[in-house]
Amino acid sequence: MTAERELIAGIRARTPRFGGGVRLGIGDDCAVLRPSSGHELVVTTDMLLEGRHFRREWHSPESVGHRCLARGLSDIAAMGARPMAAFLSVATPGELAGNGQAGWVERFLDGLLALAAEHKVTLAGGDTAESQGGVLADIVMMGEVPAGKALLRSGARAGDEIYVTGALGGAAAELARLERSARWKAETQKLARAEGEAHPHFFPQARIAAGQVLRRRGLATAMIDVSDGLSTDLDHLCEESKLGAEVDAAAVPVHALAVEAERRGWTDSGLGLALDGGEDYELLFTTRPGARVPKMIGGVAVRAIGRMLPANARKPRMVLRQVDGRLEPLKARGWEHFRRG
Repeated sequence: MTAERELIAGIRARTPRFGGGVRLGIGDDCAVLRPSSGHELVVTTDMLLEGRHFRREWHSPESVGHRCLARGLSDIAAMGARPMAAFLSVATPGELAGNGQAGWVERFLDGLLALAAEHKVTLAGGDTAESQGGVLADIVMMGEVPAGKALLRSGARAGDEIYVTGALGGAAAELARLERSARWKAETQKLARAEGEAHPHFFPQARIAAGQVLRRRGLATAMIDVSDGLSTDLDHLCEESKLGAEVDAAAVPVHALAVEAERRGWTDSGLGLALDGGEDYELLFTTRPGARVPKMIGGVAVRAIGRMLPANARKPRMVLRQVDGRLEPLKARGWEHFRRG
């Protein structure tokens, strides 16, 4: 058996099938999926690049595997869908591809498959290749949602209230700490599994349950996951809904790690990390004015942070209301590939 076939056989042997619409998984040219009657498929893909999204000297293989799958799961959550199957394509340098408990790919799979098991997602296929440079992992996620019920970015209306789950800026705060502490970099290599909400950068939690509750109860009019930063993802929602937005700075839930990062001087502003940091993988959604929104949804806290405004070409698309009542333009300063300057 060739090295590649051994790698694939090892992955197949480790991959349980959870059902949930997967009739045939790893082993044939294609997987066979069967969505539930009256449902539609939702599909997303996301790449994880060494040197851009992670560094092997900073991130444990388990963290990289977890983050790879979490990115796709968060997109599924933002549609109010149930995850069905994942497809992983991974390219690694040859020295990382050896099987065995100490192997990098084995530990990467430990992180990915642990999260898959938590959400009962079957790894149903993918591809492997030898990389001449760093690691590249691409995850394709498929989910199902009742026909016509997927939550879109385009459903908001002027006057709708803006909500967000969880707290923001924690992932960016951990990254800021990484960039400044050699001792912390050594410690992060020991992070081998998710520990609740303790490490939002290394082990982000996709809000699958919250997304499904919001869809089932008809609470959300539009939704997006906070992957690129609140300012940028809200801008995406505004663009698709053809609206503006006002955010109350005092209402934005700033993660405790972002508050600590400001106190220690790792950043100028914890609020800035919450607005622009990215990789929080929380849900940003809108509701009709006066809707009764619980304080907790799907086991996570929910907070109102602003409202949608009519579009006005003469004014900034988004504004931030400061504690003293002043309105300032809120620019989309979160993550964007190919940004120059």
